Amino acid sequence: MPIGEITRGTTNTNRLRRVDRFITTLPVLRGTGDPLVVDLGYGASGVTAFELQHRLARLRPDVEVVGLEISPDRVRRATEQLAAVRSGSSTFAPNARVSFALGGFETPLADGRLAAVIRAFNVLRQYDESEVSDAWLLMVSRLQPGGVLVEGTCNEIGRVASWVTVTADGAQTFTISLRLAELERPSIVAERLPKSLIHHNVPGQPIHALLSELDRAWQHNAGVGVYGATQRWLAAVEAVDAAGWSVLGARSRRRLGELTVPWRQVAPV
Repeated sequence: MPIGEITRGTTNTNRLRRVDRFITTLPVLRGTGDPLVVDLGYGASGVTAFELQHRLARLRPDVEVVGLEISPDRVRRATEQLAAVRSGSSTFAPNARVSFALGGFETPLADGRLAAVIRAFNVLRQYDESEVSDAWLLMVSRLQPGGVLVEGTCNEIGRVASWVTVTADGAQTFTISLRLAELERPSIVAERLPKSLIHHNVPGQPIHALLSELDRAWQHNAGVGVYGATQRWLAAVEAVDAAGWSVLGARSRRRLGELTVPWRQVAPV
């Protein structure tokens, strides 16, 4: 039996575009000989799996995406959508390497294959925090050497998101990704933190300190906003880095509204 619980299944077109863009930067996707990516818990529609394959195929034309759900009805629905794609009656390539199967955190894959990347988004929100580490371990056990689990959450239209990357060596990084236009304050992401962090956004915890520092930097650089929200964000991120947070990633990623730090800097204490 699949391991896990049925989620609400909320799915929207382009909801996961921010994390998809991040996944294209992962070294394993460029270097693996078997670019197999899992969309775990895709929800009531298979659209996120099709979008993921479309975006990653720009980097790896041979990428293959397997969507896994623990609900047979959802697998049936996604398979019907796949038939429509194959017939050419959708905007996705008829030969897109996408398939759907029944499965949960155990991540069953045919022929003993292992995934280069597992994307598990908006899946663990309904679980107790005590269950997160076991779910991580189970999914990571289904990764190729160098493979990455990307686990996180976002709002319904994908404008506020955050995620953790996890490898065989444990959690590695934490990322915030925000739509900068009309952003009032970065700490809006507090509502969409991964389960491993959401209950720790209180004074005395590292994640609270990071979001507070980011809010201060955003407010302090309000004047830079006359040059655009992106320039204001870049200035705020630079201020956070100067304050002692080890901001990772290229400037091009920051321009997209991203901020990535090592997991050790936000891990609950």
